[in-house]
Amino acid sequence: MRKEAFPRTDWPRVVVTTDPELDDLNSMIRLLTHAAEIDLCGLVYAGSQFHYTGDPDRGIADHRWPAPGDRLHIDEVIDAYAQVEDTLRVHDPRFPTAAHLRSLVRMGNVATEGEMDEVTPGSTLIADLLRDIALTPDGATGAGGALLDAARPLFIQAWGGISTLARALRSLEEEVGGRADWPVLKQRVLDRVVLSSFGEQDSTLGDYIRPHWPGLEHREVATKTWGYTTRDVLLPADLELVGAQWTREHISSRGPLGAAYRVWGDGRRMAADFDPEDYFGEAGKTEDQLRAEGYQVWCPVQEPGAFISEGDTSNFTLLIPNGLHSWEDATFGGWGGRQVPHPQLPDTLTSDMRFDLPGLPQPDYPPLVVDRAADGSAPPEYHMTRWWRALQNEFAARLAWSVTPRYEDANHPPAVVVEHPDGGSGLVRSVRPGEVVTLTATATDPDGDHVLLRWWAYPEAGPNPCPVPPRIRDDGAGTAVVTVPAEARPGQAIHVIVEGTDTGTPPLTRYQRVVLNIV
Repeated sequence: MRKEAFPRTDWPRVVVTTDPELDDLNSMIRLLTHAAEIDLCGLVYAGSQFHYTGDPDRGIADHRWPAPGDRLHIDEVIDAYAQVEDTLRVHDPRFPTAAHLRSLVRMGNVATEGEMDEVTPGSTLIADLLRDIALTPDGATGAGGALLDAARPLFIQAWGGISTLARALRSLEEEVGGRADWPVLKQRVLDRVVLSSFGEQDSTLGDYIRPHWPGLEHREVATKTWGYTTRDVLLPADLELVGAQWTREHISSRGPLGAAYRVWGDGRRMAADFDPEDYFGEAGKTEDQLRAEGYQVWCPVQEPGAFISEGDTSNFTLLIPNGLHSWEDATFGGWGGRQVPHPQLPDTLTSDMRFDLPGLPQPDYPPLVVDRAADGSAPPEYHMTRWWRALQNEFAARLAWSVTPRYEDANHPPAVVVEHPDGGSGLVRSVRPGEVVTLTATATDPDGDHVLLRWWAYPEAGPNPCPVPPRIRDDGAGTAVVTVPAEARPGQAIHVIVEGTDTGTPPLTRYQRVVLNIV
């Protein structure tokens, strides 16, 4: 696993593997509203312990899989996207065509939980990308000096099981593992590939990848914030953002993409057959009535039209180019939450979600990821919930783009810049204990809106944070005077964030992160 952050110039590529659960569908809708700025290389159907097609030849029945002939969720979302792609390109011409997105769709290893014996179209797509990485030297450039795609990082996201990636890694080793330079080729894969996942939804990470590919970085990004029990952790002021009124106004009513988004009581279901845990589409029934019909009510019933889940969204929100650069290092924190090294798994960085359903085992160590609010309190999952309003406003704005044919009739995000007094970027500085540093940010907005700038310290961020927060004097107009704590020690770092929020509707936020390295 890398010992340092990715260079921020090496913008990553992305492959998504996903099983057919409603939260995956909702996450896919949000993902495609960011398709202009996330470099998608594959959209792959995957199996998991919760969803698989079965294999009649082996006597394995299907489990929570859509009925034969049903439109699967990736294709369903692309169908909706196709109806609004031209409108989206009014707001950002980089949005890809629906035809291009369809060219990325493959079927991966879906027969049963953890199946990785079969070479599938999905595993082949990933294996081809891995082979290109292995055969491409570090820093290789093409015409004009641009970094070759295969020399860039590749984030492979497991929204469901991990078996399709496991099969691809095995295929790569079977193909080129006998070469004399295999250790060099394998190291290139370890240096450039990041696996992110919502938990471990099959056995292949533990049974195959960790033993055979030690050093492969795994970011375990699961949070309750994005899941079915989000209301357990959201800040009280943000609960309206998962309510039926807000969801109908800003999501469900916003054209084909919004209409495809799953909400409580929408009359839809995930699998072909009755699933006792899938009662989310039911409306007008109490929990007792649902239990009487055979449902296992494990999540409190909400009002019709309310938010259900986007459990896998934290896999890709860390890649949105919002100025936080959290994709470079999992410990930085940002729109995908913050991860820290797992105390028992050497290549895993974890958000340490505590999913406290009855009967589930709990970790035998104290909480690992604790962000503190300005008042010193530590709300649950604050490393993720602190960004929730900005993320929901972002989604609302992008769905509004999809039904707004004139650029000037919608809101667009501002740009925030931090300049070094000597010129160039001021995002990384070397400082000494007790030093006083002046940081200046400016902001522009494509719609001419005013942008409100605010500086704040993120003392928990980074692989070796200074435990004492700096003192910040913020003039409210973009300039902050930061006093480095005298207790700071060489090798530590202080992360300072400038946040710029415009006055449009909905208000949109961008950032810059300044890292003060103590010398």
